[in-house]
Amino acid sequence: MTDQNSTALKSTTIPSFDYEDVKAAHARIRDRIVQTPTLKSITLSEMAGAEVFLKFENLQFTAAYKERGALNALLLMDESKRQAGVIAASAGNHAQGLAYNAKNLGIPATIVMPSTTPMVKVEQTRGHGAEIVIFGGNYDESYAHALELAEQRGLTYIHAFDDPHVAAGQGTVAIEMLEQVPDLNRLIIPIGGGGLCSGMATAAHAINPDIKITGVQAALYPSMYGKLKGEEVTAGGDTLAEGIAVRNPSEFTAAIIKEHVDEILLVGEAQLEEAVSLLLQIEKTVVEGAGAAGLAALLANKEKFAGEKVGLILCGGNIDTRLLANVLLRDLARSGRLARLRLHLRDQPGALYNVVREFAEHEVNIIEVYHQRVFTNLPAKGLITDIECEAKDREQLEGLIVALNKSGYDVRQVELAD
Repeated sequence: MTDQNSTALKSTTIPSFDYEDVKAAHARIRDRIVQTPTLKSITLSEMAGAEVFLKFENLQFTAAYKERGALNALLLMDESKRQAGVIAASAGNHAQGLAYNAKNLGIPATIVMPSTTPMVKVEQTRGHGAEIVIFGGNYDESYAHALELAEQRGLTYIHAFDDPHVAAGQGTVAIEMLEQVPDLNRLIIPIGGGGLCSGMATAAHAINPDIKITGVQAALYPSMYGKLKGEEVTAGGDTLAEGIAVRNPSEFTAAIIKEHVDEILLVGEAQLEEAVSLLLQIEKTVVEGAGAAGLAALLANKEKFAGEKVGLILCGGNIDTRLLANVLLRDLARSGRLARLRLHLRDQPGALYNVVREFAEHEVNIIEVYHQRVFTNLPAKGLITDIECEAKDREQLEGLIVALNKSGYDVRQVELAD
């Protein structure tokens, strides 16, 4: 579970929040963070049919924009609260951003993490000097425990998104983007709990009232989408965009997003995987699923954004290396460059040799071969053979499949789920 999968803090009134808060935050934090570049991608622009500009927030020290909001909130604390320390429940980027900046300011930090948190994230956060408390099997349990510890120890709780000071810090991304590329006419912003989008949209509309704002959520977690439409939605499942996997966004951020955001688009897992892969291949930059959500939405809705000057936020780069490897391999499979072909053969000498000869004639490289003789519904003299192979493109692969079928083999491609 990620740090946002909770029932967000509820307030009886919505806190006041405007552009002055974001401007003040920018003046406060700008010399303590990386003012990341906003660069045009020529290749992605050609693919999308729009001018595409990327804001590289994955170049922050902790590889995510979350540092901005955490730092702003810490700097606004009075001295007595700083001495007592801060606490948060988090299994992701908020944990690292808060721990890193608290350490730099000499503020004790405690982070409560669910037992399901990957050890690499635990150790990265501990490496920033925070006290780590492992509690609960999910974020909600960790969050409740963090509030108890805050009460017991007199600590200040810093929420990942339901906090005007945090949202103001996140909004500084928009100020920098529009300083760097003043004539952007649309921003596409990932939405989880809504801290980034609410802060950026507030700033962007103050700077340019005509700019269009599009939010994007993972289709498995359409919580803000449903909230603003007044629809009951189901949020849950294993999404690549875990950084925006939020079941319950806050009333505070929802009110701002309702005012400033033109629409919210949903993207599927295959679209997120493709976007992560494209950013690595084309821009040579590593992003997590949430960081690729804007590009996924852009490429899935080209007609909507055609001819526009679009700003995308690569909001984080903290993706597990094994997961990244899987994403890249799956993208190769979807493009037809990597495939698994399943064939029914007779269990007799030369059967596999004849199949391999077809692969050689079509210059398709064999990577792995798997035989299955027992657990099949074929006769005793039959077997199933799975062959993983590599082709230069889909056309070459399809040519091989046609040739195998003409030679009398029962062959099919094992497809990936969409």
